[in-house]
Amino acid sequence: MGLFGKSEKQNPKEMVTEWNHKLRKEGNNLERQIRGIQREEEKTKRMLKDHAKKGEKDACRILAKEIVRADKTVAKLYASKAHISSVQMSMKQQLATLRIAGALEQSTQVMTSMQALVKLPEINATMREMSKEMMKAGIIEEMLDDAMESLDDPDLEEEADEEVDKVLFELTAGALGAAPDAVEDSLPNIAMPAAASKAAHKDAPTAVAADDEDMDDMRARLEALRS
Repeated sequence: MGLFGKSEKQNPKEMVTEWNHKLRKEGNNLERQIRGIQREEEKTKRMLKDHAKKGEKDACRILAKEIVRADKTVAKLYASKAHISSVQMSMKQQLATLRIAGALEQSTQVMTSMQALVKLPEINATMREMSKEMMKAGIIEEMLDDAMESLDDPDLEEEADEEVDKVLFELTAGALGAAPDAVEDSLPNIAMPAAASKAAHKDAPTAVAADDEDMDDMRARLEALRS
């Protein structure tokens, strides 16, 4: 605190150093989230293949949707990491400018990247606070929130269906997804020896209960990705 209770103005170099530290920290957090999602995605792919072997088309489709959502989330996080790197590079340039001109300069590049980062729920609070500080320092102007994209866009739904079919085709060796209109209601069951077939019929009630639990688990995972 300065005289008469007023806060002393923070040194521009210290501010840039602090912003870079926060950006590096958030970038590391995003990287951890990406690795976590990718680990879960690999588990989901294994589950999809297992259900495909049993001829369980509905379960495969639910899992394929989960994989598509995971891919989109990872792509969004990687894009955000790129924006963070862009701001970090701009901050290095600001330090160079500060040594020469003695002041921070306004940057359209920083403005654009911060606008994108503010929309990311994972780092929204940190980026909003940093944006306010950058506005006070004169690096960016006041940022306006863009309208959220409609989640019910028919084109997006159609695109998602195409991606789901592609995932199914790739992970089931063409048994599903290649021609959605021509796909039958059930997958061809893999041939089993007669003894194994009898054992499977004997354990049918238990298998049905297990499948129900798997479906509930898949729906819960899908809801977690949506949130």
